[in-house]
Amino acid sequence: MFGSIGMPELIIIFVIALIIFGPRKLPELGRSLGKSIGEFKRASNDLRNTLEEEIRVEDARPPEPNKSETPTPAPPEAKSSTAAAPEPVSAPADTNAASEQSPPKSGV
Repeated sequence: MFGSIGMPELIIIFVIALIIFGPRKLPELGRSLGKSIGEFKRASNDLRNTLEEEIRVEDARPPEPNKSETPTPAPPEAKSSTAAAPEPVSAPADTNAASEQSPPKSGV
């Protein structure tokens, strides 16, 4: 029921909860926790039942007839005479040419 939690672990958890919440508030917390778990179980069962019902409805529906027609080919695109020609890619500027120039001579 609790997975890998054994009896000693449950007792330790109960004692810690008793110390933290006190003996008067502990039953109230247990009740609200039980109601929350019950509500969660009901919601999950409702969801599962709804999904199963939808699956049954889909299975009961007759399959759609297969279309044996071949799809019509798409019309070729009209080519305009004003179509832009691809622009040539320009070569990057030579960066070494600027560094190879000698600095201007000054008459000082």
